[in-house]
Amino acid sequence: MEKRVKRIAGCLVLTVLIILPAGCADLRQQAEGGGDRAFRAYTEELFRESVSSDTISLHYTLKEPENFGITEDGALAGSFTSDPDAVRASAENMNEALKKYDYDSLDVQNRITYDILEYEAETAAGAADYLLYEEPLSLVSGVQTQYPVVLSEYPFYDRQDADIYLQLLETTDAYFDSLMEFEREKADAGLFMSDEALDAVLEQCRGFLDMGDGNYLYSSFADRIMELEDLTDQEKGEYVQDNAQAVEDHIIPACERLMRELEELRGSGKNGGGLAYFPEGRAYYELLARRSVGTARSVEEIRSLIRRQMEADLTAMEETLGITPQQAQESAEAAASILGEDAPRLILDRLKQQISIAFPAMPEAGLEVKYVPEEMEEHLSPAFYMIPAIDNTEENVIYINRGHMSDDLTLFTTLAHEGYPGHLYQTVYYEGTDPDPLRSMLDFGGYVEGWATYAEMGSYYLTPLPEKQAAVLQKNSSLILGLYALADIGIHYDGWSVMDTVEFFSSYGIRDAETVEEIYDLIIGSPANYLKYYVGYVEFLELKRAWAEEAGGTFSQKEFHEAVLGVGPAPFEIVEKYMWDYTRN
Repeated sequence: MEKRVKRIAGCLVLTVLIILPAGCADLRQQAEGGGDRAFRAYTEELFRESVSSDTISLHYTLKEPENFGITEDGALAGSFTSDPDAVRASAENMNEALKKYDYDSLDVQNRITYDILEYEAETAAGAADYLLYEEPLSLVSGVQTQYPVVLSEYPFYDRQDADIYLQLLETTDAYFDSLMEFEREKADAGLFMSDEALDAVLEQCRGFLDMGDGNYLYSSFADRIMELEDLTDQEKGEYVQDNAQAVEDHIIPACERLMRELEELRGSGKNGGGLAYFPEGRAYYELLARRSVGTARSVEEIRSLIRRQMEADLTAMEETLGITPQQAQESAEAAASILGEDAPRLILDRLKQQISIAFPAMPEAGLEVKYVPEEMEEHLSPAFYMIPAIDNTEENVIYINRGHMSDDLTLFTTLAHEGYPGHLYQTVYYEGTDPDPLRSMLDFGGYVEGWATYAEMGSYYLTPLPEKQAAVLQKNSSLILGLYALADIGIHYDGWSVMDTVEFFSSYGIRDAETVEEIYDLIIGSPANYLKYYVGYVEFLELKRAWAEEAGGTFSQKEFHEAVLGVGPAPFEIVEKYMWDYTRN
């Protein structure tokens, strides 16, 4: 099973949270306005400072920033940091700021935000010594593949947006310079990528450049500019020319220079294996695994959780269903065309209707399905959801990579993951609860990707397949993803070699060594990525079991979903803490 990634709005800056200073909310405000009012003023100021830090963050998060007291003066590029002292100081500033508020006097939503900020300060401080272990050029969702996609979907609401976008293109040189400075620091510290990973990154860059005049940064700009009603046809033509010139003057040369400068670092990376072979690699992976999932569990506890769920799935397949994983794979191949010729739009409409029984209603939202350019199919994920601005959740986009859609069943479950009741549904539902806007700036991949995987697994039972066959296919899909998660731990925590990984998969009946080597390379390039999906999914199953035990005979799936969706993206210990009293009933 391959990974599906969502849009990284504004997260092109190295994603170790650098927490902002205390802002304008102080004890005097608290005395005048009460705990909730003062705390919300504080978090709103944090939001304004954070979202304004770079242009991509701002435009992907807000359609109308002026409604949030934000004035935009021009384009600001993101940047990368390797200063641990700045991170630790920011974390300490956050802790000191939080002490000013009376926690017990806050309402539920503000207590959730307080707990999350406290968690972020603690984990950021812990990550400060490992900044150079981060890899912004990861194979799954690195800058080299995500930056062009983010530019291609940059929203134009009026002429000013188009003007700022053109300014943004001019900042690409400085942004990539910051990226290369960071990569050179990694090389100096002995933490640069291996030559094999470098080859893969360069191939992804080359795929983008090889599009030439057919590059989607030309066509996507023209499509967006033609929709602006405040421009004449002549002005639209001039903007198209200006964009083409900016791409040729800044984007293409920046990518070419990135490739040359990366090539100069060839041979700097001495580690062709997992993180375990770096000096502090195991400690970093332990931290990364907890942060990636949003769990308090240790790596060994995560491994035990994975194995426990896999054993449950195997038991269901072999005893209850009377079928082995190998037979399940044959069943999956036989079911390849069972859904017929449904287009993505029809599948999404069907899913939206079917989930109404077990999931609470969400606000109305539009959806456009787009396709990954053929030239980039090899380098981008099977599908991804572009998160909308928090004040414009009516507009949603899902990209489908037709090069990875092997059959209709894969398309169906993929659209459940990205659409209903996955990413799109969770995003629009949560924004419909009118949350603190600061929550939109915080990234909890285990919750978000775990929920989407939970949605994907449940979607097998919404297909036209017979229930037994749907169950077999779902359990098999869960098992494969569990294998990937165990391999992630094995490679990065235990130091598995390629042959160790081949032997591990062979023990589960997967004996295609070439395929396993590709899995190995993918995991090497994106440590802990698979944990977000699988362990996040299993954490939701754990929450559901706890909810069902508490509810007894009155268990309702819809109430459980309403509770965890209402808490919103957060570490799982915080979700569990608040889900019990967070329903609308």
